[in-house]
Amino acid sequence: MAETDQDGDADPRVLDFDTDYELGQDNIRPMGLDIHNPVFVISASLIILFVAVALTNQEAAAQFFGWLRPFLTSTFDWYLMIAVNILVLFCLFLAISPLGKVRIGGRDATPDYSYPGWIAMLFSAGMGIGLLFFSVLEPMYYTLPDLDAWPLGRDPSVPGNETMGIVGTVFHWGLSGWAVYVVVGLVLAIFHFNLELPLTLRSAFYPLLGERVWGWPGHLIDTLAVFATLFGLTTTLGLGAQQVAAGLNDVFGIPISDTLIVGLIVAITAVALVSVVLGMDAGVKRLSEINMVLAVILFVFVLLVGPTLSLLGNFGAVLRDYAVQIVPLSNPFGREDTGYMHGWTTFYWAWWIAWSPFVGMFIARISRGRTVREFVLCVLVAPSLVCALWMSVFGGLALEQMAAGYDGVAQAVSEYRPELALFRMLDQLPLYSITAPVSLILIVVFFVTSSDSGSLVIDTITAGGKMDAPVAQRVFWATFEGLVAIALLLGGGLNALQGAAVSMGIPFTLVVLAMAWCLYLALRSERHK
Repeated sequence: MAETDQDGDADPRVLDFDTDYELGQDNIRPMGLDIHNPVFVISASLIILFVAVALTNQEAAAQFFGWLRPFLTSTFDWYLMIAVNILVLFCLFLAISPLGKVRIGGRDATPDYSYPGWIAMLFSAGMGIGLLFFSVLEPMYYTLPDLDAWPLGRDPSVPGNETMGIVGTVFHWGLSGWAVYVVVGLVLAIFHFNLELPLTLRSAFYPLLGERVWGWPGHLIDTLAVFATLFGLTTTLGLGAQQVAAGLNDVFGIPISDTLIVGLIVAITAVALVSVVLGMDAGVKRLSEINMVLAVILFVFVLLVGPTLSLLGNFGAVLRDYAVQIVPLSNPFGREDTGYMHGWTTFYWAWWIAWSPFVGMFIARISRGRTVREFVLCVLVAPSLVCALWMSVFGGLALEQMAAGYDGVAQAVSEYRPELALFRMLDQLPLYSITAPVSLILIVVFFVTSSDSGSLVIDTITAGGKMDAPVAQRVFWATFEGLVAIALLLGGGLNALQGAAVSMGIPFTLVVLAMAWCLYLALRSERHK
């Protein structure tokens, strides 16, 4: 019941979230499963159909996805950029407003995980393979003149523009992208832990739809979330498989082929299935902590054997220039740097949004006990700073190598073999026979944690919000994540992966914006209870 004000009238700021809906009431249980009807049935059927069509019509799929991505990123550029800008401003509002005092799980809730464990898991889920794939590729791509991708049209060879390649990269991996995760993760956490609604995307719309959220409007929202999660995730899995194949070829001389890449996806998915069976604490948490240790070791090695002071100086200069350039880079109108904006920024925003159900729900599950302000600042600022530091060191070293006369990275990027960029940079450092295999292991572990976490999230959605559904269901989704990645790689390669992510990210943007409004209503209600 809504509380009353001093005059005895109902306080309009306090919403009534009481519902007769019981968790799992629409579920069906064939063969010992526990699946939501019709979300699981529709999602699984359409994904099986997609895999079958893509694998049996590879040439047509390649042509379609080759057209789809550039069409979407150039047509919906303004829409995606304005949406992400709104989410950034909304996060800043939450951080400084009284709403930031609301605690996830209620006033007396305590965190389930320590700070190191919590941050390791959110970082592994949120960054994934992309940190290794793009940290060397992007700064170099934006610096080479023949690729026509200078951010804001600023030539990095001109004095005063030296950091623009790295700044353009940090823009894609900084505050703007993480703001998407903050909104989706926080809305799911509040509606589940505070308002006791099922941990599924539809619950966020209860302030707008009321009891209708348990009907077809809710089914549509959850089904769209499944597809956004699946295609956003398989883009990352496909990139990781390509990079592992390139590394195996570079280090061990194993020829790159479709057979090798498919075999890698199958093998690593099998490892992910083991993590699925082990569960959250024994599987995802442990692998995430291994990830963090390996990533720190690799980072420290690169920093120490490279020009340390120069690379750290890069970091300071990049942060300064990022603060100066974030507003012009966020502007969708009157831009002449379309190679950068359409080729990269609008793709990234669609990709982050496609990933948001996966990362948001995962972060929500592990964030009970944190205040809204703590959640926003930690999820928004800490990973952004780590990304800026990582890109400044890895990307900065590659650029310094090029300035010193080494063109290995530049050649790999110019020939658009992006999966080789990291290895070409490491090749010029000592102990390549050790750092390259460590990088491969790191990519594989990122692959496994992404697949495991993604299957956990999709299973929760398709089980109607149940977090203890049978393991067999998560095994099903982990398997099909691998199959969709294979279908996309064989049916168009990188263009297909990126086109699929963008095609799901664009419609899901409206869902995320609506969730932000519902989050505001829920937090205002919690604050005034």
